[in-house]
This record gives sequence, C-alpha cells and structure tokens, in this order.
Amino acid sequence: MTRLKVALVTPRFPPDVGGLEGYVGWLAQVLQQSGRYDVTVITTGTSTRSRHETFHGIPVIRLGTWLTLSNTPVNPLWWWQVRRLLTRLDVDVVNAHAPVPGLADVAALRSPVPVVMTYHSGSMVKGGHPADALLRAYERHVLPRVFARCTDLVAVSPVSLAHATGRARLVPPGVDTDLFRPPIHDAPRGPGVLYVGRVERTSRWKGLHVLVDSLGRLRETVPDVRLDIVGDGDDVPALRQRAEALGVADAIEWHGRVEHDELPAYYQRAGVTVLPSLTESESFGMTLVEAMATGCPVVGSATGGIPFVVRDEVDGLLVPPGDAGALADALAVVLTDPARAAALGAAGREAARARWDWSRQEDRTLRVLDQAARPGLRKVDA
Repeated sequence: MTRLKVALVTPRFPPDVGGLEGYVGWLAQVLQQSGRYDVTVITTGTSTRSRHETFHGIPVIRLGTWLTLSNTPVNPLWWWQVRRLLTRLDVDVVNAHAPVPGLADVAALRSPVPVVMTYHSGSMVKGGHPADALLRAYERHVLPRVFARCTDLVAVSPVSLAHATGRARLVPPGVDTDLFRPPIHDAPRGPGVLYVGRVERTSRWKGLHVLVDSLGRLRETVPDVRLDIVGDGDDVPALRQRAEALGVADAIEWHGRVEHDELPAYYQRAGVTVLPSLTESESFGMTLVEAMATGCPVVGSATGGIPFVVRDEVDGLLVPPGDAGALADALAVVLTDPARAAALGAAGREAARARWDWSRQEDRTLRVLDQAARPGLRKVDA
C-alpha cells in the first residue's frame, strides 16, 4: 500500500503544553509509527522567521509569526506560504487542528489537497472579554466557510462546534494507558492538588485563578495542602501576586513547562488533579483523562466537554464553574477521605482504559484520513 503523505497543521505544538498540543504530538507519532504515513508537522514559531526542527524524528516546520493577538499567532504571509509548502511537500491529505483562528483556517481555504479538520473547542466566546465581538463574528461568518471547505470534520466531543454541523465524526482524543499508568507501588497519595495546562492571560477561561482563590478555604480542612502547577505563561506573575494577597503563596509550587513523557510522575504523586475551566472552550479535558489513566482522582467544572469525560460521583467529581467554595469543598472531600479517593481513582483508571485508550481511537482517526485521501489520491482545486 502506498504510504500517504500527511501534513498536520496546528497553531501550537510541543513543547507547548495543552490538550490540543499533546493530542497532535501523540497523533504525529502514531501516524509515523504505523508505517502507513509520512508525516510533516506545520505549526507556528516564536520568531518572525520560519525554522525547521524534528520531534521524535518527525519533521516540524515552524512558520514565522509577526505578532500574537489574544493568544492567536498572526502572519498574513501564511496565505501564500502554506499553499506553496503543501505543494512542495506533495502531501496527500491535510489534518488541520483548531480552534485558534489563523493557521488551520488558511490550510483549509488554501490547501490543494483534501483537508480533514479536527475541531477541539466549543464556542471560544469567554463572556465579558474585549475579543468576544470578534470571536462571535468569526464563529458566525468565517468558521462555517472553513468547515464547508473541508473534506471531512472531526469533533473531539459533542460540545465541539464541528459537531453542531451535523456532518462531523465524533472521535475523542485518546490516552496512552501504558505511559499514563498507576504508580508501581500502591503508596498513599499526598495532600497535593495538581493543575496541568497553560498559564496565560488569554487562557483565564481555564479557571486557574479560581483554583488559587479556593486555597484559603481548602486549607481550613486540609492545612498541609499544596498546589502543584505544571505549565507556564504570561499570567504567572499576576497569579503569584494574587496568591500573595490571599496568603496562600507558600502552598503553591510552580513547576513550569514539563515534557510530555514526564507528566505521568506528577499525576502519580498527586492527591487529586483538577481542571476548573469556566467556558465551553474546554471541549474535552485531556489532563483529566491523563490523570484518570494513572488512577489519580479528578475534579472538574461542570461545563463544556468535561461532563462528557467525567461522570459525577462515578469516576470523578464535578462542581459549578467559577465557584471557588464548591471547588474547595470537592477537593477537600477527595483529600480527606482515602476510601472515596481510592474508589474514584480506580473507577477513573477503568474509564480511561474502557473509554479513552488511544488504541480505541487510533483506527477511527486513521480511517478518516484514509477515506479523505484515498479516492485516487486526487488533488482538488482550491
């Protein structure tokens, strides 16, 4: 069988931390290791000039970025660069990943070959943010044109805006349950709360500030609690000041960026992993699935796709988004009741293996790409 040439087009890519980043990084390796695909990753860089590098032996092209607007890399030259690049690489199919506007949209609109778009978010409108008007206009007028141009759509959860089109295939992300596994020694978990994700001002919808706000109340029940934050970004100084003002700075450890294969150790040590997101921009919650796979109990907000992943009181706990008190109380339940924590952790591990193991999603993902590209490997007009 002829090996397909696949371009994965994504606004962010490892070492950046996040659900989309981790998903595309893992997908690149799975495609390459299958022996059926030659993979190239096209993403954005931090400088104005393009550069080439590798990721586990996979070519990565980081296009130059002129500026970043509300977490969105921008370069008008991509309109011409992406098409020329895809033509030069002679790819058979493009798998574009969004929601960050820009690069994936350009790939869909300018690609000379079929495009499968995987959409990782519900509405990005945050509520009260200066960019909300632009986001509404984008989702109402631009995104439908982008979706229409794609050969196929993949929704990571029912909350994904692609799912609302009625033509998307529902293929949730997977987790490597061999890499993300419980600790070898069944030792009691400590009083640690773990957050993994971006720490950027434009990512305040992740709710990390709400988690910081909850620490004072949580300390009343769990005096020795600590919060481990894995991730980095421009919101760290403001959150440090917030923690100082609340008198909880000594309970927080900032770990910065961590390589993907180092994450399991953090989940294995944590007493509970939390994702306190505030909007349906959180259409799945990959960090919760990774934690569940290690047997770590999880607490998440009842918003976006998190209830699709976590069944309240079955394999995790859900709280109202933005409610620091309810969040503190749920974390306290897990940290002070070892039997409850163990039951939630065991149920989470089973759910990860039964519902989210990558092996269950791999064939479905590869089949979508095959079906988009295989009809004669025909190049389509732009």
